[in-house]
Amino acid sequence: MTLEPQMSRSSRDETRFVRNKLIEFNAKHIPEDIQTRYEEINLTLKNDAGQVIGGLLSVLCWNWVEVDILWIDQSYRGKGYGSQLLGEIEQIAKDKGCAFIQLNTFTFQAPDFYEKYGYEVIGVIDDAPRGFKHYYYKKNI
Repeated sequence: MTLEPQMSRSSRDETRFVRNKLIEFNAKHIPEDIQTRYEEINLTLKNDAGQVIGGLLSVLCWNWVEVDILWIDQSYRGKGYGSQLLGEIEQIAKDKGCAFIQLNTFTFQAPDFYEKYGYEVIGVIDDAPRGFKHYYYKKNI
């Protein structure tokens, strides 16, 4: 007698198990020289007082870098700090032999900023969140 599978919220160990199973599956399909390439690359920007006024959180995965978050404190925006962070992650990605950078943003965040630096829209989800668009960008490097 076979029982029907039961769904529940995952524990940390179960989450790790599922993630590792997908990694194991992916490894069978990914070129061997990049299989283990996974590295968090996080940058922080501080003012003279040592306070964090901006940062960029990203992950190098196989042959690209995925920028998860780029944030600059409101009082420091428009002064080139976001450009510095973006330029730095692009240089790091180049130095590590990556082919491209991908990232996402919303209508109310910074689509014009990324387009100014050569990022191209590769996808858009309308009404996410309601009344806005969710943009996905890619830049070959």
